[in-house]
Amino acid sequence: MVLNIIWLVFFFGAFIACMVQWIAFGDSGIFNKAILGAFDMSKTAFEIAIGLTGILSLWLGIMKIGEKAGAVQILAKIVQPLFSRLFPEIPKGHPVTGTIMMNVSANMLGLDNAATPMGLKAMKELQELNPNEDKTVASNSQIMFLVLNASGLTLIPVSIMTYRAQMGAANPSDVFLPILLSTFFSTIAGIVSISFFQKVKLKDPVTVLWLGGLTAAVMGLMFYFSHLTAEAIGTTSLFISGLALFAVIVVFLGLAVYKKVQAYEAFVEGAKDGFHTAVMIIPNLVAILVGVAVFRASGAMDLLLNGVSWVLGLFGAGNDVVPALPTALMKPLSGGGARGMMIDAMKTFGPDSFAGRLSCMFQGATDTTFYIIAVYFGSVGIKKTRHAITCALISDAVGILSAIAIAYLFFPPN
Repeated sequence: MVLNIIWLVFFFGAFIACMVQWIAFGDSGIFNKAILGAFDMSKTAFEIAIGLTGILSLWLGIMKIGEKAGAVQILAKIVQPLFSRLFPEIPKGHPVTGTIMMNVSANMLGLDNAATPMGLKAMKELQELNPNEDKTVASNSQIMFLVLNASGLTLIPVSIMTYRAQMGAANPSDVFLPILLSTFFSTIAGIVSISFFQKVKLKDPVTVLWLGGLTAAVMGLMFYFSHLTAEAIGTTSLFISGLALFAVIVVFLGLAVYKKVQAYEAFVEGAKDGFHTAVMIIPNLVAILVGVAVFRASGAMDLLLNGVSWVLGLFGAGNDVVPALPTALMKPLSGGGARGMMIDAMKTFGPDSFAGRLSCMFQGATDTTFYIIAVYFGSVGIKKTRHAITCALISDAVGILSAIAIAYLFFPPN
């Protein structure tokens, strides 16, 4: 329901923006520009889905080996105390717990290519456990899992630091700690908001211990990386990412040998699901990305930003934040679009400007909420999202506001 309203707003808002530009500014070509944007993005959406096929096949094949060898079940037992409280619908010892943990771990390391296939597999397994009679209605567990992904908790924003280096930033890693703080607050906000809707008891001693331990780990990692040079941060993060992925594959294969599982046959069996999942994604991905493209090409985004700037002026706030806002507003809609706006902000204002740094923080604070909803829910036929979008947007809002506050603290504008 909510997603349907938002999707319609994209098109109606874009049409109104086109009418304004035609009548007020005489731009008769704006309608054609919006349509061309829709055509181009529909092609891009298809290419994204097809491009995911190979990655999906690879990781779903690896996950099938781990599942048959018992690795996923072992991981599920380790995190069972926490997940039994955050995901009370999941039976004790169910392998989906391990899959969820693999997905969350990949996201934290910034390994998007590994996280998405694991996430789609987890969503499929959660759909099998969906207690609703109408299987198009999202379950509590599916909503919790989706918002954890949408909150975008990333410990090492390698790609952002790489872009900053390419743009000539004096210290590409100076946004590392601010991004980590922003995305951490975003994730906590997502968990708290879902707990309100689903009556999750966050005061439970086990939950407090786990979340407190994770907080301590994040703070420890922040302290460690804050003492490294920019070059050392890049080298160390790439090493950790590569080691983590390769270690997972080797451990799964080692367990398969120990349990006498036919690893090759298991891989092929799991890889077949990659193609079917990619096909399921295409319609949802086209719908969301085309709506975003029309809204952007029509100039509606520019009109929205001008309105935001005017509102900020009413409250006496400066316009330092406004140049970076396109990244924040686009991030829930399109990762590629937000990345482009981040790069544009650094080109226009400089990578070490307040707007340049803040745009990087917006890019790293949250994830592509509507893309994730379209892909994850679309892969299992979920149409009624309940409070998923509300909680995900709360997480996004907290991430954005945290990024602004932290940016003023770390990089006060001149």
